[in-house]
Amino acid sequence: MVDGNGRPLAAVVTGGQRNDGVMLIEVLAEIRVPRPGRGRPRTRPDKVLADRAYTSRINRRHLARRGITGVIPQKRDEIASRQRKGSRGGRPPGFDAVAYKGRNVVERSFALAKQWRGLATRYDKLALTYRAAVVLAACITWTRI
Repeated sequence: MVDGNGRPLAAVVTGGQRNDGVMLIEVLAEIRVPRPGRGRPRTRPDKVLADRAYTSRINRRHLARRGITGVIPQKRDEIASRQRKGSRGGRPPGFDAVAYKGRNVVERSFALAKQWRGLATRYDKLALTYRAAVVLAACITWTRI
């Protein structure tokens, strides 16, 4: 998870065979942004820009329950399924195409992290070692500001 400037906010390391969409709730739970001055850290982003892998009903409900705007396009098969059902298919979820154009910041931050050969190829055998490399890359990204 990165902020609007491509700076990493949270990372969760899973097995390579895990679907990204399943991990959205766990990644959101990891966010802790300190407030300037006093107060609890911020744990809820205003918007979540995600690709089609995160369009599940579970993810959308979780975002809505927490008051987070989800900017996630629907998969073509979901659109077709809803249209086949007619009026029983329900209303399509809102989608802000202008806000979704900011998703390139997320992709650029992944590309920056993948410049580290060890992160791109996942040579590390232990998840702890791999996470350490992810956190180190995140620290270096934050110091470039």
